[in-house]
Amino acid sequence: MVFTRSVISKGLFFLITCAFTGAFIYACRTNQSIESISIDEDAIPVIVDFNFHVKPILSDRCFKCHGPDPNTREGGLALHTAEFAFGALGKDHDRFALKPGQPDSSTLIQRIFTENPDDIMPPPESNLTLTAREKEILKKWVAQGAEWKKHWAFTKPVDPLVPEADQTDWGNNEIDRFTAEKMIERGFKPSKRESPEKLLRRVTFDLTGLPPTQEELSSFLADESEDAFEKRVDALLASSAYGERMAVDWMDVSRYADSHGYQDDFERIAWPWRDWVIHAFNKNLPYDEFVSWQLAGDLMPNPTMEMIVATSFNRNHKITAEGGVIPEEYRTEYVADRSQTVGTAFLGLTMECSRCHDHKYDPITQKDYFSLFAFFNNIPEVGLINMNQLAAEPKIEISQKDIDEVLTFINNRTEASSIPLMVMKEMDQPRKTHILNRGVYDQPTDEVLPDTPPAILGYKDEFQRDRLGLAKWLFDEDNPLTARVAVNRLWLQVFGKGIVSTANDFGNQGALPTHPALLDYLALKYQREGWNTKAMLKYIVMSETYQQSNKVTEELQQRDPENLYLARAPRLRLTAEMIRDQALAVSGLLNNEIGGPSVKPYQPEGLWKETTGGGGGSLASYQLDTGNQIYRRGLYTFWKRTMPPPSMMTFDAASRDMCIVQRQQTSTPLQALVLLNDPQVIEASRALAQQSLDMGLNKTDQIIEHMFRKVTSRSPSVEEIGLLEAYFKEEQSRYSEDEELVKDFLEIGRYKVPELSADLAAYALVANAIFNLDESVIRG
Repeated sequence: MVFTRSVISKGLFFLITCAFTGAFIYACRTNQSIESISIDEDAIPVIVDFNFHVKPILSDRCFKCHGPDPNTREGGLALHTAEFAFGALGKDHDRFALKPGQPDSSTLIQRIFTENPDDIMPPPESNLTLTAREKEILKKWVAQGAEWKKHWAFTKPVDPLVPEADQTDWGNNEIDRFTAEKMIERGFKPSKRESPEKLLRRVTFDLTGLPPTQEELSSFLADESEDAFEKRVDALLASSAYGERMAVDWMDVSRYADSHGYQDDFERIAWPWRDWVIHAFNKNLPYDEFVSWQLAGDLMPNPTMEMIVATSFNRNHKITAEGGVIPEEYRTEYVADRSQTVGTAFLGLTMECSRCHDHKYDPITQKDYFSLFAFFNNIPEVGLINMNQLAAEPKIEISQKDIDEVLTFINNRTEASSIPLMVMKEMDQPRKTHILNRGVYDQPTDEVLPDTPPAILGYKDEFQRDRLGLAKWLFDEDNPLTARVAVNRLWLQVFGKGIVSTANDFGNQGALPTHPALLDYLALKYQREGWNTKAMLKYIVMSETYQQSNKVTEELQQRDPENLYLARAPRLRLTAEMIRDQALAVSGLLNNEIGGPSVKPYQPEGLWKETTGGGGGSLASYQLDTGNQIYRRGLYTFWKRTMPPPSMMTFDAASRDMCIVQRQQTSTPLQALVLLNDPQVIEASRALAQQSLDMGLNKTDQIIEHMFRKVTSRSPSVEEIGLLEAYFKEEQSRYSEDEELVKDFLEIGRYKVPELSADLAAYALVANAIFNLDESVIRG
């Protein structure tokens, strides 16, 4: 099945493309990083805080020459630790960069204020400068005593003082108290509540990844009870679609794929683990257990088979079958991948930066890195597997009996008597781990034992030195990162941006939290209430902050273009999977089957053949699936690492080569072209049009209104109906004159209609135009 450009009027095509192009230009124009926006950008803070006001300046303007890297350090001054920053300088040790309470005697302050080009800091040749405000902040900080603090993310969260309720009585829970406080500080007011139709669309996508049905929409609009929204939220969280929606993000985190990767990229079996993920989310397995089973289910006391299946998480990395490679080199890469995944997914740190040397910005040494590496180095695995090996050792064989009696969540649609699955297992004799010079596999130096970075939290004596002990360390109540990182990612899921915008980096070079007290409040709430993910998501979406309108006023656009202060709801594009699933759902094509092997829906013909380097086995060429399997949710689309689904990649899906906790968000004309040409969207347009005709609607405006409401979750205006009706008549006239054109267009895809007609083709094009509206690819 090839991608065929649908016939559409030049005017409408131009408008759609311009809409996407304009959005792209807007995104580029406003893509200012959060790091560049200070929390108090207009005035000098009354109390200067080291973490939130001073360290960002030192990190951005001073660390290049006075930071953690001893190889680039100048003048014997380092500003990354208090020991160095307050130490004596000069040949006679009679000068100090920082003298608490004495800014005029502090050489740092002298050098940033001087006008002498030979003495000024930063030096002109560095191309770095300090603003007048930044200079005054540093001076005031020294005058106030130059209090030095440990990095905010490495300190244990403490109960913040919840702000008093605003006098306007705005807000449903504590989240609103924290956000209202920030709004008031900036002179903002909350936006009004979103309309019921848009709010239902928003929360339904956020919690299930699907649009609301017409029945759900009508029922919600008719429910005048005070708890109407809460009842809808509860129903969404209880639906099986919730687990599928949550699993989509976890596939990115876990770097899930259906192939091994590297050049020949042979097929692997990993989907039974994906079935477990969906099952775990739907039964609301507490997050601490959810993660601990995946890291160390095989080491649990009396581990169940389900716990062992969960450990397949660790084996989702790439594995090579290429002849001529050095097996130990690649085995080392597999262990490094698991270590990096833990650092990114659960600690929000760039651990990989300390593989070759001590971290340049965070207090993580190369020894710390390889001590973490040691937890995952005791697996009896090899670096090179045989071609066409669906699962490499260690592995388990899952029988149909296992599925019938124990692993009932696995949907085995195959004819195989057993399913191999890669899992974790400890070696009888632990493998020794060494620090590797420059991170190179064949240059071992000092031996290290399993351990964690002491700057985060020391490893307690009661924790065994294995992956289970590591899991206990992650969820120890004193660990400052795990809960913060987890709730930040849940916030990212529904607001499009975390409270810490750099969800993968809570370190010194990461973004500061926009609402630090709120982040700590949520982290402690998540911990104390049993790591209950459904409860946390409900708490977030029940807030008035979440339920605001996303309308952008001119003032908000000018003063808070990135919506840092949450005085409105974000305007988010649907994810790649949601765009596909919406088209299938509203057209009645969606196959709601849960779990099972991955499927192969439409994609351009010959794509795999063109990129296969002479091998590939069963993945040398793409074989389109049969029956209604092509209408499964996007979650189940077959993921070949060297050639991911092209339509999804166009809409910013992660490549799955490594752990990704936050997708890019782009808006390009190419995305409009996919929506105009993808056979799946064209087919869904035809099915939606046929479905509307089958309802007995005999007036053009009624049919258009029905299709519009199904896709956008609201009724169109008279003007909108008029525009689409005019477009229908234009296309109806054109198709009436060319039967072959009707046939070519209506036979794209496998969905068959009872009769080919110019009317149906024209209605299908109207449906396709609706799918392409900006509003249709926006969450709410």
